[in-house]
Amino acid sequence: MMTLSPMDLIPVVMLFLLYFMGMPIVYSLFGATFFFFLVLDASSPAWLIMQKVMKSTQSFSMLAIPFFVMSGSVMNYGGISDKMMDFAEVLTGHMKGGLAQVNVVLSMLMGGCSGSANADCAMQSKMLVPEMEKRGYSKAFSAAITAASSAATPVIPPGVNLIVYCLIAQVSLGRVFAAGYVPGILMSAAMMVTVAIIANKRGYERSRPRRATLGEIGKQFMTSFWGVFFPIGIILGIRFSLFTPSEGGAVAVLYCFIIGTFVYKRLKLKEHLIPILLDSIAGTSSVVLIMVAANTFGNYMSWINLPKIVASGMLSLTQNKYVFLLLCNLILLIMGMFLEGGAALMIITPLLLPVSRQLGINDYHFGMVAIVNIMIGGITPPFGSMMFTTCGITGCKITDFLKEVWPFILSLVAVLLLLTFVPDLVTCVPDLIYGPELK
Repeated sequence: MMTLSPMDLIPVVMLFLLYFMGMPIVYSLFGATFFFFLVLDASSPAWLIMQKVMKSTQSFSMLAIPFFVMSGSVMNYGGISDKMMDFAEVLTGHMKGGLAQVNVVLSMLMGGCSGSANADCAMQSKMLVPEMEKRGYSKAFSAAITAASSAATPVIPPGVNLIVYCLIAQVSLGRVFAAGYVPGILMSAAMMVTVAIIANKRGYERSRPRRATLGEIGKQFMTSFWGVFFPIGIILGIRFSLFTPSEGGAVAVLYCFIIGTFVYKRLKLKEHLIPILLDSIAGTSSVVLIMVAANTFGNYMSWINLPKIVASGMLSLTQNKYVFLLLCNLILLIMGMFLEGGAALMIITPLLLPVSRQLGINDYHFGMVAIVNIMIGGITPPFGSMMFTTCGITGCKITDFLKEVWPFILSLVAVLLLLTFVPDLVTCVPDLIYGPELK
């Protein structure tokens, strides 16, 4: 049986020590990996690990990330996001706690825009939280629903974490995108129910005096159509082989430029091109750097046979796939509390996916369970990234935030358990669009 020496695990301990000392996760991952290969195990030439770093950037599929990040920025500057907010308000503004409901629906729609939970909660913290406070919502509740609703954003295509999982697992991106619809909608629905219960209890007002008529909904849908159609159009384009997923990102950018410039007439190239490029570079560099660092750390894990050891250890604990998934839920929730979502996904997937496959768990089912887990971790202490983003922008105290966010965490955990035990909720849309997967 394969075993590990204490020396082999020093980089794992070092990774967490560096991260908890305040070093960015990218440098923590690189530092731990290079320390192993340059100090603890000098049998590999130094240039070999640098070659691995460079090789991990040379993936054609990775081009999808900058393009989709850029399309989200173009949507914001082009007014498409505003039109989607108007559509969300027409649908849910008549409900108790109307503006909080708008917050949830907008996050669901924004899955096709920003694709990033942190980008979504940053935008809504600036746009919606001040308006919610003006209408009588507490700052803590406004911040809590903003952070919680953003957890659904990366689950709905074309979320960046879906692309990251596809690259790690080497599975169809079209199927991964399609698998995200039902989980994302269920997460949003659960939070809307939670908002309704809290709003009823506290007497939060509606943002619209009455329910919109079908005519009003139809009129606003036509106005917001180009934004709402965006994620569906991407899926259809990939499904009918009009473009590859990476080309789909480029199509998305072109589409958003055309709609923002000629339909909504809000996008001005002279004024907005530089901010769009800067947003895209910032958003892409953070994701890609984490991917490269995590892939490099993955080489260390493979070198010491950690994935095989974890696989044999997990299989010795249980041969039941549902017990395994419950164990994964626990591990991933804890990982999500401490690490940024993308980094946690890239570290844990190579360790647990081989076990999942041996137990006959569908790759897309495992991927959605993992992503939803990590997103829930992003709104929980001590290091939830969306929690810090929202509290930092709104000025809300973390202690106040935590008092308000726990009902939303419970509702999301309920959805997670439902997805864990009913895999058809994940696989039904991919099977409907692409046909059942051949075994």
